[in-house]
Amino acid sequence: MELRISARGLRMAFNRRTIFAGIDFSVGHGETLLVAGRNGSGKSTLVKILCGLLTPTGGKVEMTGKKPLDVHARRGQIGLVAPYLQVYDEFSAMENMRLTMALRGLLSDDGAHRSLLERLALDVRRSDPVRGFSSGMKQRLKYALALSHRPSVLVLDEPMANLDTDGMAIVRTIMEEQHEKGILVVATNDPSDVTAVHTRVDLNDRR
Repeated sequence: MELRISARGLRMAFNRRTIFAGIDFSVGHGETLLVAGRNGSGKSTLVKILCGLLTPTGGKVEMTGKKPLDVHARRGQIGLVAPYLQVYDEFSAMENMRLTMALRGLLSDDGAHRSLLERLALDVRRSDPVRGFSSGMKQRLKYALALSHRPSVLVLDEPMANLDTDGMAIVRTIMEEQHEKGILVVATNDPSDVTAVHTRVDLNDRR
């Protein structure tokens, strides 16, 4: 199912302080949306709205296939990687994968999980408690969790956070593939993270 995400007149305010306003865009299959802006401009807030985790003060976000999807169905189409997401330190990488699938109401496939972990250079540590992982390893595990249900929409908030050169190379390949096969949304204060952009939303001075 080919999807399209559209926003019309998005506005967000906290305690009467406007974070951003007047946000409009539309992005579809094979396209990338870049959300740019300095720290504090509202990038993470906009990402959470797109993922159905926050309700905007005004305006509307729609995800449509053959028909509009409700918030629950929208979440099922999205894989999210963000600094504020947590992994379960007391579980292994493989246990985190299985738990994430269970929380989504999906069956686990250990073979597919191992393939993802191998791609993200984590397979040799798949049975180790995550508490012993470096920050970069935890970031790569977040990518494995986000990709485990083969999302149509991949949403990345500061995609290169905590990654070394090898990790960045892996993520760039993932981003290029997602751009070709679905929808990619990237929120970053470093636009050089993204090479191919169809639509850009700049949150600087959008109050």
